[in-house]
Amino acid sequence: MGLPWRQLHPQLWLLLLVVLSWLCPSLTLELIPYTPQITPWDLEGKITATTFSLEQPRCVLDGRAGATDTIWLVVALSNASRGFQNPQTLTEIPAFPQLLTDGHYMTLPLSLNQLPCEEPVGGSGGAPVLRVGNDFGCHQQPYCNAPLPGPGPYSVKFLLMDASGSPKAETKWSDPITLYQGKAPGSIDTWPGRRSGGMVVITSILSSLASLLLLAFLAASTMHFSGLWWPEEAPEQQRIGSFKGKRYMTHHIPPSEAATLPVGCEPGLDPLPSLSP
Repeated sequence: MGLPWRQLHPQLWLLLLVVLSWLCPSLTLELIPYTPQITPWDLEGKITATTFSLEQPRCVLDGRAGATDTIWLVVALSNASRGFQNPQTLTEIPAFPQLLTDGHYMTLPLSLNQLPCEEPVGGSGGAPVLRVGNDFGCHQQPYCNAPLPGPGPYSVKFLLMDASGSPKAETKWSDPITLYQGKAPGSIDTWPGRRSGGMVVITSILSSLASLLLLAFLAASTMHFSGLWWPEEAPEQQRIGSFKGKRYMTHHIPPSEAATLPVGCEPGLDPLPSLSP
Protein backbone atom coordinates (compact mmCIF):
# COMPACT_ATOMS: atom_id res chain seq x y z
CA MET A 1 0.00 0.00 0.00
CA GLY A 2 1.19 3.48 -0.69
CA LEU A 3 1.93 6.06 1.91
CA PRO A 4 -0.89 8.31 3.01
CA TRP A 5 -1.10 11.76 1.33
CA ARG A 6 -0.30 13.51 4.60
CA GLN A 7 3.04 11.65 4.73
CA LEU A 8 3.84 12.32 1.04
CA HIS A 9 2.92 15.98 1.15
CA PRO A 10 6.10 17.30 2.86
CA GLN A 11 8.26 15.17 0.57
CA LEU A 12 6.49 16.51 -2.52
CA TRP A 13 6.97 20.08 -1.33
CA LEU A 14 10.66 19.45 -0.75
CA LEU A 15 11.02 17.90 -4.20
CA LEU A 16 9.13 20.78 -5.74
CA LEU A 17 11.46 23.30 -4.08
CA VAL A 18 14.52 21.43 -5.35
CA VAL A 19 13.14 21.37 -8.90
CA LEU A 20 12.26 25.06 -8.81
CA SER A 21 15.69 25.99 -7.47
CA TRP A 22 17.28 23.99 -10.28
CA LEU A 23 15.03 25.33 -13.03
CA CYS A 24 15.02 28.93 -11.80
CA PRO A 25 18.37 29.65 -10.19
CA SER A 26 17.83 33.36 -10.70
CA LEU A 27 15.17 33.28 -7.95
CA THR A 28 17.88 32.60 -5.34
CA LEU A 29 20.55 34.79 -7.03
CA GLU A 30 21.60 37.90 -5.15
CA LEU A 31 20.47 41.07 -6.88
CA ILE A 32 22.94 43.93 -6.49
CA PRO A 33 21.21 47.34 -6.37
CA TYR A 34 23.29 48.83 -9.17
CA THR A 35 22.22 49.84 -12.69
CA PRO A 36 24.91 50.00 -15.40
CA GLN A 37 25.02 53.28 -17.27
CA ILE A 38 26.96 55.22 -19.90
CA THR A 39 30.05 56.81 -18.39
CA PRO A 40 29.41 60.33 -17.02
CA TRP A 41 32.94 61.41 -18.02
CA ASP A 42 33.09 64.15 -20.64
CA LEU A 43 34.51 62.05 -23.48
CA GLU A 44 34.20 62.19 -27.24
CA GLY A 45 32.62 59.12 -28.81
CA LYS A 46 30.93 57.71 -25.74
CA ILE A 47 28.34 56.33 -28.14
CA THR A 48 29.19 55.61 -31.77
CA ALA A 49 27.67 53.54 -34.56
CA THR A 50 29.27 50.32 -33.25
CA THR A 51 30.41 50.99 -29.66
CA PHE A 52 29.38 52.51 -26.35
CA SER A 53 31.34 53.24 -23.17
CA LEU A 54 30.06 52.07 -19.78
CA GLU A 55 30.94 53.25 -16.32
CA GLN A 56 33.15 50.70 -14.56
CA PRO A 57 31.39 49.02 -11.60
CA ARG A 58 33.95 50.12 -9.00
CA CYS A 59 33.14 49.37 -5.35
CA VAL A 60 29.96 47.59 -6.50
CA LEU A 61 31.11 43.99 -6.05
CA ASP A 62 33.43 44.45 -3.07
CA GLY A 63 32.51 41.97 -0.34
CA ARG A 64 30.71 39.71 -2.83
CA ALA A 65 33.45 38.67 -5.27
CA GLY A 66 36.36 36.44 -4.36
CA ALA A 67 39.84 36.23 -5.81
CA THR A 68 38.86 33.44 -8.22
CA ASP A 69 35.50 34.88 -9.25
CA THR A 70 34.86 36.51 -12.63
CA ILE A 71 32.72 39.51 -13.43
CA TRP A 72 31.03 39.20 -16.82
CA LEU A 73 29.19 41.77 -18.89
CA VAL A 74 25.95 40.49 -20.40
CA VAL A 75 24.93 42.35 -23.57
CA ALA A 76 21.46 41.77 -24.95
CA LEU A 77 19.01 43.38 -27.28
CA SER A 78 16.53 45.21 -25.11
CA ASN A 79 13.61 43.17 -26.36
CA ALA A 80 15.51 39.92 -25.60
CA SER A 81 16.88 40.76 -22.16
CA ARG A 82 13.92 39.31 -20.28
CA GLY A 83 14.42 35.96 -21.92
CA PHE A 84 18.09 35.69 -20.94
CA GLN A 85 18.91 32.75 -18.66
CA ASN A 86 22.08 32.95 -16.60
CA PRO A 87 24.51 30.17 -17.55
CA GLN A 88 25.24 27.50 -14.92
CA THR A 89 28.62 26.36 -16.28
CA LEU A 90 31.48 27.88 -18.24
CA THR A 91 30.48 25.95 -21.35
CA GLU A 92 27.04 27.59 -21.34
CA ILE A 93 28.43 31.13 -21.58
CA PRO A 94 27.02 32.61 -24.83
CA ALA A 95 29.60 33.95 -27.30
CA PHE A 96 29.28 36.96 -29.59
CA PRO A 97 27.72 35.12 -32.59
CA GLN A 98 24.70 34.28 -30.45
CA LEU A 99 23.76 37.96 -30.46
CA LEU A 100 22.57 37.50 -34.04
CA THR A 101 20.60 34.35 -33.25
CA ASP A 102 19.52 34.54 -29.59
CA GLY A 103 19.83 38.28 -29.05
CA HIS A 104 22.44 38.16 -26.26
CA TYR A 105 26.07 37.30 -25.45
CA MET A 106 28.65 37.70 -22.67
CA THR A 107 32.00 39.45 -22.90
CA LEU A 108 34.70 41.44 -21.03
CA PRO A 109 35.51 38.96 -18.22
CA LEU A 110 37.14 40.86 -15.36
CA SER A 111 38.54 40.02 -11.95
CA LEU A 112 37.95 42.06 -8.83
CA ASN A 113 41.49 43.47 -8.80
CA GLN A 114 40.81 45.02 -12.22
CA LEU A 115 38.06 47.12 -10.68
CA PRO A 116 39.74 48.88 -7.76
CA CYS A 117 37.60 50.97 -5.51
CA GLU A 118 39.98 53.92 -5.61
CA GLU A 119 39.16 56.71 -8.02
CA PRO A 120 41.73 57.13 -10.83
CA VAL A 121 44.26 59.91 -10.41
CA GLY A 122 44.49 62.43 -13.26
CA GLY A 123 46.97 61.31 -15.92
CA SER A 124 47.28 57.75 -14.55
CA GLY A 125 45.61 55.88 -17.38
CA GLY A 126 42.64 57.95 -18.50
CA ALA A 127 38.96 57.58 -17.75
CA PRO A 128 37.79 54.30 -16.16
CA VAL A 129 35.38 52.99 -18.80
CA LEU A 130 34.37 49.69 -20.34
CA ARG A 131 34.10 50.15 -24.09
CA VAL A 132 31.67 47.63 -25.54
CA GLY A 133 32.33 46.65 -29.17
CA ASN A 134 35.89 47.97 -29.22
CA ASP A 135 37.77 44.90 -30.56
CA PHE A 136 37.64 45.02 -34.35
CA GLY A 137 39.75 41.91 -35.05
CA CYS A 138 38.46 39.29 -32.62
CA HIS A 139 35.55 37.68 -34.44
CA GLN A 140 37.01 34.19 -33.96
CA GLN A 141 37.73 34.48 -30.24
CA PRO A 142 35.29 32.82 -27.79
CA TYR A 143 34.41 35.86 -25.68
CA CYS A 144 34.90 38.49 -28.36
CA ASN A 145 34.12 42.15 -27.77
CA ALA A 146 33.41 42.74 -31.44
CA PRO A 147 31.74 45.85 -32.89
CA LEU A 148 28.00 45.78 -32.47
CA PRO A 149 26.17 44.99 -35.71
CA GLY A 150 23.26 47.40 -35.41
CA PRO A 151 21.84 50.39 -33.56
CA GLY A 152 20.07 48.24 -30.97
CA PRO A 153 18.76 49.31 -28.55
CA TYR A 154 20.87 47.25 -26.14
CA SER A 155 20.62 46.51 -22.43
CA VAL A 156 23.51 45.29 -20.25
CA LYS A 157 24.07 43.89 -16.77
CA PHE A 158 27.02 42.55 -14.76
CA LEU A 159 27.02 38.90 -13.70
CA LEU A 160 29.32 37.52 -10.98
CA MET A 161 30.33 33.87 -11.49
CA ASP A 162 32.62 31.59 -9.50
CA ALA A 163 35.48 29.52 -10.91
CA SER A 164 33.14 26.69 -11.96
CA GLY A 165 30.82 29.00 -13.86
CA SER A 166 28.02 29.09 -11.33
CA PRO A 167 26.37 32.53 -10.93
CA LYS A 168 26.62 34.20 -7.54
CA ALA A 169 25.19 37.70 -8.00
CA GLU A 170 23.96 40.07 -10.69
CA THR A 171 23.11 43.72 -11.18
CA LYS A 172 20.00 45.26 -12.65
CA TRP A 173 19.59 45.67 -16.38
CA SER A 174 20.56 49.05 -17.78
CA ASP A 175 18.24 51.39 -19.58
CA PRO A 176 18.10 50.85 -23.37
CA ILE A 177 21.18 52.16 -25.17
CA THR A 178 20.75 53.14 -28.81
CA LEU A 179 23.76 53.58 -31.07
CA TYR A 180 24.15 56.34 -33.61
CA GLN A 181 23.19 55.69 -37.21
CA GLY A 182 24.78 57.16 -40.31
CA LYS A 183 22.58 58.82 -42.88
CA ALA A 184 22.12 57.45 -46.37
CA PRO A 185 23.80 59.67 -49.00
CA GLY A 186 20.49 60.21 -50.76
CA SER A 187 18.85 61.58 -47.61
CA ILE A 188 21.40 64.38 -47.09
CA ASP A 189 20.01 67.79 -48.07
CA THR A 190 22.64 69.72 -50.06
CA TRP A 191 20.53 72.81 -50.90
CA PRO A 192 22.50 75.95 -49.81
CA GLY A 193 19.38 77.64 -48.53
CA ARG A 194 19.16 75.25 -45.59
CA ARG A 195 22.77 75.67 -44.52
CA SER A 196 23.61 77.54 -41.36
CA GLY A 197 25.05 81.06 -41.42
CA GLY A 198 28.44 79.87 -40.21
CA MET A 199 28.65 77.28 -42.96
CA VAL A 200 27.83 79.91 -45.59
CA VAL A 201 30.54 82.25 -44.26
CA ILE A 202 33.14 79.47 -44.22
CA THR A 203 32.20 78.44 -47.76
CA SER A 204 32.52 82.04 -48.99
CA ILE A 205 35.95 82.47 -47.37
CA LEU A 206 37.22 79.23 -48.84
CA SER A 207 35.93 80.18 -52.29
CA SER A 208 37.67 83.58 -52.08
CA LEU A 209 40.94 82.00 -51.01
CA ALA A 210 40.73 79.52 -53.86
CA SER A 211 40.19 82.37 -56.34
CA LEU A 212 43.18 84.32 -54.97
CA LEU A 213 45.39 81.26 -55.18
CA LEU A 214 44.30 80.69 -58.78
CA LEU A 215 45.07 84.30 -59.72
CA ALA A 216 48.48 84.13 -58.03
CA PHE A 217 49.28 80.95 -59.91
CA LEU A 218 48.28 82.47 -63.25
CA ALA A 219 50.36 85.61 -62.58
CA ALA A 220 53.42 83.55 -61.60
CA SER A 221 53.02 81.36 -64.67
CA THR A 222 52.70 84.41 -66.95
CA MET A 223 55.88 85.98 -65.58
CA HIS A 224 57.77 82.72 -65.84
CA PHE A 225 56.85 81.99 -69.44
CA SER A 226 56.88 85.56 -70.74
CA GLY A 227 60.62 85.28 -71.44
CA LEU A 228 59.92 82.38 -73.75
CA TRP A 229 57.09 84.07 -75.59
CA TRP A 230 58.60 87.60 -75.92
CA PRO A 231 62.45 87.65 -75.76
CA GLU A 232 64.06 90.82 -74.44
CA GLU A 233 65.48 93.32 -76.98
CA ALA A 234 69.26 93.50 -77.19
CA PRO A 235 70.83 96.73 -75.88
CA GLU A 236 71.45 99.56 -78.35
CA GLN A 237 75.21 99.08 -78.49
CA GLN A 238 74.85 95.30 -79.08
CA ARG A 239 72.62 95.48 -82.13
CA ILE A 240 74.06 94.08 -85.33
CA GLY A 241 75.16 96.83 -87.77
CA SER A 242 75.03 99.60 -85.19
CA PHE A 243 78.06 101.56 -84.14
CA LYS A 244 78.50 104.08 -81.43
CA GLY A 245 81.85 105.80 -81.03
CA LYS A 246 83.39 106.51 -77.65
CA ARG A 247 84.68 109.89 -76.67
CA TYR A 248 88.47 110.03 -76.40
CA MET A 249 89.71 111.74 -73.28
CA THR A 250 93.32 112.84 -72.96
CA HIS A 251 95.18 111.72 -69.90
CA HIS A 252 98.14 114.15 -69.67
CA ILE A 253 96.40 117.35 -70.69
CA PRO A 254 93.67 118.82 -68.59
CA PRO A 255 90.35 119.06 -70.38
CA SER A 256 90.40 122.86 -70.28
CA GLU A 257 93.76 123.01 -72.10
CA ALA A 258 92.88 120.28 -74.55
CA ALA A 259 89.83 122.17 -75.61
CA THR A 260 91.87 125.32 -76.51
CA LEU A 261 94.46 123.67 -78.71
CA PRO A 262 94.18 124.49 -82.43
CA VAL A 263 93.26 121.80 -84.84
CA GLY A 264 96.24 119.64 -85.75
CA CYS A 265 98.18 120.41 -82.58
CA GLU A 266 96.90 117.62 -80.40
CA PRO A 267 99.70 115.96 -78.47
CA GLY A 268 101.14 112.87 -80.07
CA LEU A 269 100.23 113.93 -83.64
CA ASP A 270 102.62 115.16 -86.35
CA PRO A 271 102.14 118.81 -87.24
CA LEU A 272 100.37 119.47 -90.48
CA PRO A 273 102.78 120.23 -93.39
CA SER A 274 103.14 123.83 -94.31
CA LEU A 275 101.94 124.89 -97.71
CA SER A 276 104.51 127.68 -98.00
CA PRO A 277 107.75 127.11 -99.96
